[in-house]
Amino acid sequence: MTIDEVMKELQSLGNEGTRAIYRRHGASGDLFGVKIGDLKKILKRIKGDQKLALSLWDTNNGDAMYLAAQAADGRLMSRKQLDGWARTAWWSMLSGYAVPGVAADNPAAFALAMKWLNMKDARRGCCGWSTYAAAISLRPDEELDLDEIMSLLRRVESDIAHSPDRVRYCMNNFVISVGAYVKPLLNAAKATARRIGIVEVDMGETGCKVPVATDAISKIESMGRVGKKRKTAKC
Repeated sequence: MTIDEVMKELQSLGNEGTRAIYRRHGASGDLFGVKIGDLKKILKRIKGDQKLALSLWDTNNGDAMYLAAQAADGRLMSRKQLDGWARTAWWSMLSGYAVPGVAADNPAAFALAMKWLNMKDARRGCCGWSTYAAAISLRPDEELDLDEIMSLLRRVESDIAHSPDRVRYCMNNFVISVGAYVKPLLNAAKATARRIGIVEVDMGETGCKVPVATDAISKIESMGRVGKKRKTAKC
């Protein structure tokens, strides 16, 4: 498919109801309002077309950008390209899910995550925490820097209360991810979860709730799934 063909199909699939939902979730830029299920149907036809994926991101259209992240192979992207994606991800669905899902596959995932989570810009901060959380969900524990992860858990404890809303949300998810995927740090993640308690985040005019980290980790532990890695961080 060509970029024009994909954009025309996205436009035809957009609807006001989905667009309104995305607006309530903070999407203030250009988008058609395409359901994720419909995006996945197009994905089957374009997955692996790296050039097309990069072109879709450059449209700055929210639906096309999310589709681009699903289609792109993060292993083939340069740090400069991923850095550009993190910089131009203009709402939480892109910065918290789309970019991290791609960046997590890149060999430089942890370095990029650390760079972004240290930035004052909330979108890139969110991107950094989410990328780190996604990356640990994919890699064997033997490949992880446990000392660095411990330092990030301590940072969550000290900084979460005065961090921006979306960053708080992503920090909380990071703690859950450590408890879920890094078996040697299960107890440390549980301790951090207890100390941060219920995390308050303004979710706007939505029905979304912030997961309670202690409850989420306990549920995963009761299912015997602690340390079970994912095949992909994309969703």
